[in-house]
Amino acid sequence: MTTDVLDCSVVIPTVGRPGLQALVDALAAPPTPREVIVVDDRSARRRPGPLGLAAPDHPPTRVVAGPGRGPAAARNVGLRLARAAWVVFLDDDVQIDPQWTEQLAVDLARAAALGAVGVQGNLTVPLPANRRPTDWERQVAGLAGAAWITADMAYRRDVLLSLGGFDERFLRAFREDAELAARLRMRGFRLVRGHRRATHPVGVAGPWVSLRRQAGNADDALLRRLYGPQWRQWCGVPPGRRRRHALVTAAGALAVLAWLAGARRPATLAGLAWLAGTAEFAAHRIVPGPRTPREVATMAVTSVAIPPLAVGHYLYGWLRHRGA
Repeated sequence: MTTDVLDCSVVIPTVGRPGLQALVDALAAPPTPREVIVVDDRSARRRPGPLGLAAPDHPPTRVVAGPGRGPAAARNVGLRLARAAWVVFLDDDVQIDPQWTEQLAVDLARAAALGAVGVQGNLTVPLPANRRPTDWERQVAGLAGAAWITADMAYRRDVLLSLGGFDERFLRAFREDAELAARLRMRGFRLVRGHRRATHPVGVAGPWVSLRRQAGNADDALLRRLYGPQWRQWCGVPPGRRRRHALVTAAGALAVLAWLAGARRPATLAGLAWLAGTAEFAAHRIVPGPRTPREVATMAVTSVAIPPLAVGHYLYGWLRHRGA
């Protein structure tokens, strides 16, 4: 390397995860970023005191308060404060390789040579070696192949500012990065993949995490409003199961209504269709997993609840963002 300081600002939105300190400390490996901006995005309810981060002087590190409205808004706070030519967004639960800053320097130089305005890092999600991964572990592992995710993504600051940064209508850590990449690509900007590497641990999650994640369907509805029927292609999002969920939900609702109306045969047929769809969905989630009694029971219960939740959140998002 020809310089010990990179012309980049690292922005880390945080909700106080325990890996934050190690991440900030790792950024001190030369060549160092010009600055590190940690955005404390804990809500006022969860922010009883200081973040407790020991901010080093090299690279200069500061902690600023975020609006508590999700990572999109928090990243915009860091973006507006950044002073370097490039802004590198890291999530507070990633672990960067010891050579990450050296690899970043190479990635930024290559991106500039190619005329790209964004360069993505490579994520590795470690999975258990002695058993099959659970449903939650497989969901997190999907990050390793996702496009343009801001767990480790660098952008030219001037370009992001000209587009207004992240869309703050995305309140969750879900789809906000895909939308930004789609907006850039639709305007003819180039994004490339780099060579730097980071690790994204799975993290601890309760048995009902899959139910909470269904709120992301509202964000899918916003993307459908913004980009039309081809939104998945623009955003690099693989096909989902929402149409199947809609059919299963409709069959369940029809079975209940027909039964209440005394139409036993239609109720039975609709009920069988609902049962078949639910069983297929549960098997789809159980077969690749460890198949322990706890995992099987969790998958069985949540597979009943997920289809109507997914459809309900999508309809809510479609109505909420009807003016998008």
